[in-house]
This record gives sequence, C-alpha cells and structure tokens, in this order.
Amino acid sequence: MIRIGILGYGNLGRGVEYAVEANADMELVAIFTRRDPASVQPRTNVPVVHADKAAEWKDKVDVLILCGGSATDLPAQTPAFAKLFNVVDSFDTHAKIPAHFAAVDAAAKAAGHVGVISVGWDPGMFSLTRSYANAVLTNGADYTFWGRGVSQGHSDAIRRIPGVRDAKQYTVPVPAALEAVRSGSNPTLTTREKHTRECYVVLEEGADAAAVEKAIVTMPNYFSDYDTTVHFISEEELLRDHAGLPHAGFVLRSGATGANGENKHIIEFSLKLDSNPEFTACVLAAYARAAHRLASEGVTGCKTVLDIAPAYLSAKSGDELRASLL
Repeated sequence: MIRIGILGYGNLGRGVEYAVEANADMELVAIFTRRDPASVQPRTNVPVVHADKAAEWKDKVDVLILCGGSATDLPAQTPAFAKLFNVVDSFDTHAKIPAHFAAVDAAAKAAGHVGVISVGWDPGMFSLTRSYANAVLTNGADYTFWGRGVSQGHSDAIRRIPGVRDAKQYTVPVPAALEAVRSGSNPTLTTREKHTRECYVVLEEGADAAAVEKAIVTMPNYFSDYDTTVHFISEEELLRDHAGLPHAGFVLRSGATGANGENKHIIEFSLKLDSNPEFTACVLAAYARAAHRLASEGVTGCKTVLDIAPAYLSAKSGDELRASLL
C-alpha cells in the first residue's frame, strides 16, 4: 500500500481523501493542517496532525499531496516539505513554473526525494495534450480555452485581498474565438480575445468596494490581461447561486500537411467537470503513485507530467495495460 498524507483540508484536500479511497493500492495515513487539528473533521477516521509536527511522520508517509493555493502556499510549502517527503502539488501559475521547478528540484535532490509539481488538468493533462499535439502536427498552432468554470486559484487570490469575505471567479471562453479555431483558420488571438473573467465577491463590512475592484482587475498573472467584470453580491447569494465548483476546458492544435499545406487537421481534447477539485484530486492521486514508483527506483529531484511515462500512473501492470489500453 502507498501511504498517502494530505497537507491542507479545503476543497482539494477533501477531494484527495475521496481519490485515495478510490485507489485500492493507497491508504490515507494522516492529514496535516496549519489550523487547530481539533477543528478539522475528516470524512474518514484518520489522524489530523498540525503541520509543524510533520517531521515526526517522515518515515510513515510515502507521498505527501499538497493541497494549498498557488498564490502564496505552494511556492513555500512544496520545497519545504520535499525535504521530508516525496511530494506532489498542483501549482498552476504557468508563468512561475520554471522558478518553482528549480526550487523544488534543489530541495528534493538534496533530501533524496521526488517532487512532482503542477499536476492537475491544466497544467497537467492539458500539458500532455499540447505536448503530443506539437510533436505530431509540427506545422500548426496551439490554442487552450478554459471554462466556463470556477477557477480555484483565481478565487483564492481574490479571497486574499483585504476587505474580501468570500469570492468565486469564473473563467469564460469567448465563443467567437473558439469557433474561429475550430474552423481551421489559425487565428492569432491575444489573451484578452480568448477569455473573459467574471468575479462574484462578498465584501467584509465597511470594505471599500472600489479599492477591492481595482485590486482584482489590476492583479498581475491573474486578471490584468483579461476583460474582468466584478459583481458585488451578498453572502446568501454566493451560497445560493455559486455553491458548486464546475469547470471545463479545451486544448486544440490546428495544423496542416502536404506539399503546400493543403490538408488541414484539428486535434481537440476537452473536459467537462462537475467538481474541479475532486477531478484535480484524482489526477494528483495518480501522480502520487508515479512519485512513489520513481522514488522506489532511486530517482530524485523534481518532475512534471511531461517527464513521467504514462504507465507509472496506473495501478495496472505493463502486461495488463498492453492488453487492455494499447
């Protein structure tokens, strides 16, 4: 059995609890939290331990799945915990992945551990699709669309703004842009032309709405490059109308072959998710298996989904995979 630990018990952490239960070769052995452990009530009967005591579990956890946010949690937590455990995270700030990789790689190699970063559906499964499509259609263009759906990372970034009590952020593809790509016309699209962002925000009492809105729409790496609409609503409205965590997305590559590029091709991969965190948790669990296998082989350092062979993700043997999926 692969002994799994969870760091952080929010929506993603609870999703990992479900995912581990669904994998017969895994068992959840501990949940680590920065909160008072007595305040955390997991669905299963598993110890809840303060994160400060994680070192005491160094030999009791095979892989620690980190479930914090990308804005401030994971850049510090993943390198720190890679000194104690093999780790997997879902860091999703695309522009900062190279720096995050370098930090985790140094920490994991020094400790003799494996760290797998940026695991989920984007980055993650979409990254694989982009990589395969680029290798196959060398003459072409890539397009990625997210939504319509709730972005956990962007919602978390809004909630960290002073004066915000709660928030949900929806990423919305621009329909005309998506159809232009599917037509094979290979349009040149700016970030702003592909998506809009809709924010539903509950303010703390007395908060300056104008200041909060400005902080949102000018936030680099999250909102400044998009047409962003901010709606201020009540807590009751947020709970009533925005309680779910759905998401969706599309990866496309439009390419051409032939002497004069006369034959057009479209590769498209899409997802439609009722629960973004629960689906992301399933991907994290699969890569936790891969991290454990790599560590068992003596591999150390940081890896991404682009570095790990697909067979490492599956509980099936090589013979079973070749017979059933190849």
